[in-house]
Amino acid sequence: MEMLKVILSEKTGEKKMKMHKLKKLAKYYKPYYGLFFADLFFAVLGAGVTLVIPLLVRHIINTVTGMAIPDAREMIFKVGAGMVLLVLVELGCRYFITYYGHMMGAYIEHDMRNEIFGHYQKLSFAFYDNQKVGHLLSRITNDLFDISELLHHGPEDIFISVIKLTGALVILCQVNRQMALLCLGIVIIMLVYALIFNRKMKSAFKENRARIADINSQIEDSLAGIRVVKSFGNEKKEMDKFEKGNERFVSSKRITYRYMAGYHSGMEAFTLLITVASLLVGAMLMADGSLEAADLVTFLLYINNFTEPVTKLVNFTEQFQNGYSGYERFLEMMSIAPDIEDSPDALPLAKARGEVRFENVSFSYESGQEEVLSHVNLEVKPGEYVALVGSSGAGKTTLCSLIPRFYDVSEGAVYLDGIDIRRIRLADLRRNIGIVQQDVYLFAGTIMENIRYGRPDASDEEVIQAARAANAHEFIMDMPLHYDTDIGQRGVKLSGGQKQRLSIARAFLKNPPILIFDEATSALDNESERVVQESLEKLARDRTTFVIAHRLSTIRNARRILVLTEEGIAEEGTHKDLLAKGGVYARLCEAGL
Repeated sequence: MEMLKVILSEKTGEKKMKMHKLKKLAKYYKPYYGLFFADLFFAVLGAGVTLVIPLLVRHIINTVTGMAIPDAREMIFKVGAGMVLLVLVELGCRYFITYYGHMMGAYIEHDMRNEIFGHYQKLSFAFYDNQKVGHLLSRITNDLFDISELLHHGPEDIFISVIKLTGALVILCQVNRQMALLCLGIVIIMLVYALIFNRKMKSAFKENRARIADINSQIEDSLAGIRVVKSFGNEKKEMDKFEKGNERFVSSKRITYRYMAGYHSGMEAFTLLITVASLLVGAMLMADGSLEAADLVTFLLYINNFTEPVTKLVNFTEQFQNGYSGYERFLEMMSIAPDIEDSPDALPLAKARGEVRFENVSFSYESGQEEVLSHVNLEVKPGEYVALVGSSGAGKTTLCSLIPRFYDVSEGAVYLDGIDIRRIRLADLRRNIGIVQQDVYLFAGTIMENIRYGRPDASDEEVIQAARAANAHEFIMDMPLHYDTDIGQRGVKLSGGQKQRLSIARAFLKNPPILIFDEATSALDNESERVVQESLEKLARDRTTFVIAHRLSTIRNARRILVLTEEGIAEEGTHKDLLAKGGVYARLCEAGL
């Protein structure tokens, strides 16, 4: 008994939660109530028109039989004109609900997409470390499309279906109850049949989506690495992999189409069965004089009003499942609270002096995991140039990522100009920090647009000055359209050194008091490194600078070199002093730093 109470309580809780979610979903209609109610009004009006037209046909047939020809023609003309008018009304209703109804769905989808994309912008690196871009993209495209289709078509289809089904049943019961009940019985069987096949098709479609996702993933992987594929001559291997995935997709499609064939052929058969049954029973009733010819014609005209709502209601069940599942995934994403955000008492920071201090800082990427940094203490004065070296995994990049709060410390605190960075507004903190990374990310677009990303309100002249300072102006002027040259996805049309100089130009344009160079030259050839290094040194002048380096050439002249190990900062000093110690740094240099 107690177990039953628990189960009932859980089910009640689930229902309440579902109702709460649906109420939240309904709030997205609020800015568009006018469109929503207009859409429902025209949906009802259109459904009403389709119910009235067969009655007018019946009226014509019943009336003209005993009338003189001139009177019959006049009556047919008047009723016919009324029917044409009703057709025009139905046309207008259909146009409105198709265009404006879909636009309402598009507006809601637009609002929800803005909401979730804005939420994505607030989430920290820790979130993205555990996510796949394709899955996040699916939430903002496929899921929102399913939700908008539900919000647009759901209420409209329910209203139309209920009105047509109940209206047709009431009218046909008044014409002939026996035939009406016969049609209703067939429609109920039709509905059960449709629901069974719809469930099977839903499962098959889910399998199809999984298969096509596999194919898309394989295509993306192959095309993104097309240079590697061609360099190893593995085009045939990629084709074989693709063909296997494609065959699995065809196999899943075969099952889907088998169910679709059963569904559509069955629905058409039931529609014809209603017509045949109505015709046969009606003919028998006409033979014994209990049914007029006009009533039989009326029945045949109403058959579509019986079968169409069934199809709509079955489609709605699938649409509801897809839309509601998409909405649950939307809510799941929106419920993830940003783990890095402004505190209620966050302070503004106009222009930092550049003093950075780490005080007993420890950090691990996830709770319970091994610490990447442990009790680190470090003080860097404004304008100081600090180089960070150490073996892979020692925490060099992690340490620098704590300064702009890409991650928050697990213990201790990081201070900027004597203020705990957790008490500084994020936008102000990051505006004072410039980062030049090894893996430069350039956006699809022009050179001008990519440099201006450092400061969106900068003038063209300021962009050009930044490019000159980064030693990028000359190669830009050699481009076909100079600063308006399109550089392709991720700057694919540029060399590594050119991309890096555009990245430095962005940092020049931003003009921050603090700089972080994260292995900015490690992937470049010697000539490109020389040019980029010259640009970096020019950029670092009079700024607090942190340099993560794997090459000795980038740090040899640094006045302060920090050697990081798993235990923290093991050594500190100039290149010459550290070599003389013969410690960790000396061993790194011997190993080819």
